[in-house]
Amino acid sequence: MRGLARALGVLGMLLGTLFLIAVLAIWVRFGGGIRLPDRTGTPVLASSALEVVANLDYPPGNVAVSRTGRIFLTLHPDGTPPMQVVELVDGLPQPYPDATFQRSGSGSLRFRTPLALRIDRRDRLWVIDHADYGWGQPRIVAFDLATGALVHRYDFPSDVAGFLSMLNDLQVSPAGDRIYIAEASPIAQTPAIIVYDPLRQTSRRLLDGHPSVMPMDYVLNAGGRDMVLFGIYTLRIGVDSIALDSEGEWLYYGPVNGDRLFRIATRDLDDTSLDAVTLAARVQDFGPKTASDGLTMDLAGNVYITDPEHSAVLRLGQDRALETLLEDPLLLRWPDGFGFGPDGWLYVTCSALQHVILRSAAHQRAQAPYQVFRFKPGASGVPGH
Repeated sequence: MRGLARALGVLGMLLGTLFLIAVLAIWVRFGGGIRLPDRTGTPVLASSALEVVANLDYPPGNVAVSRTGRIFLTLHPDGTPPMQVVELVDGLPQPYPDATFQRSGSGSLRFRTPLALRIDRRDRLWVIDHADYGWGQPRIVAFDLATGALVHRYDFPSDVAGFLSMLNDLQVSPAGDRIYIAEASPIAQTPAIIVYDPLRQTSRRLLDGHPSVMPMDYVLNAGGRDMVLFGIYTLRIGVDSIALDSEGEWLYYGPVNGDRLFRIATRDLDDTSLDAVTLAARVQDFGPKTASDGLTMDLAGNVYITDPEHSAVLRLGQDRALETLLEDPLLLRWPDGFGFGPDGWLYVTCSALQHVILRSAAHQRAQAPYQVFRFKPGASGVPGH
């Protein structure tokens, strides 16, 4: 028995050593990082410009507002909400298209972890579902807003959106014949842009691992919390949100952990004859940005940026100069997704992810309510985008 105890003790020490080596290896590969300098300035608008649209029990993800003013949201998957996609009716979330399509419903076709949604110019609501980082079946679906009927479905093949992928955000071309998707890949660290053709129902993975989609070595800090998981894994997110100009000619994008915004002509993304090297050469460095989450554009070509580190909303003009529109650490808790609505309103969700990611359900509940705001930036955009 004494020999067995000694052997077990040696085995325990060996396993402990191996565990420490594994932790060190993870920290060396995925830990550390530096802070991105603060690029915000004096806000143009006072916080009173923010109007509360909804107070929610669960953190919102993204928002899309129709040209008639109907408001649709995803509830952020990291908040484990009871519903995934909702329409605000009298300020209260109602399951969309109905309760049976939510994760708790029955049937083979249902939401799993949708995050982004957009409304195209034919009044179809497009929803993309990364399906627990590719553990399930990543897909995109569309609903006719007039009837609530499902009118489109596409399941992405594994070579386009496989295991550990994260279909994070999307933009629909004005004609509705192309959908551009940000594959953020926060776990596998292999981000890319995906182009989907809904008419032919084909998809392509482009700019895979290109510097413009890769995260840089910055540590996010939101609300005083360094986004370092378990103290060893720095949260680095690649290409996250993307924006399309009103003519559908340029796609703007950038990684969350990055200090530059890039763009590429959609004609180049759509050109199947271009090889990877030629396509990569078409990417343009457009201008500076902060750490960012959501992006959108107005009709004048200005890019709007949510800055979760500084609780701010910024605007980057075609003159490549950054301008801070709003900044408020109490209201703008991790400003996340954008959506233009009618009458010049710009809607912004606040997901407060510093209180959500790897936090207990009790902690998340204590941070409620979570807000959706709107404000008028002084320029209009395309509703639904």
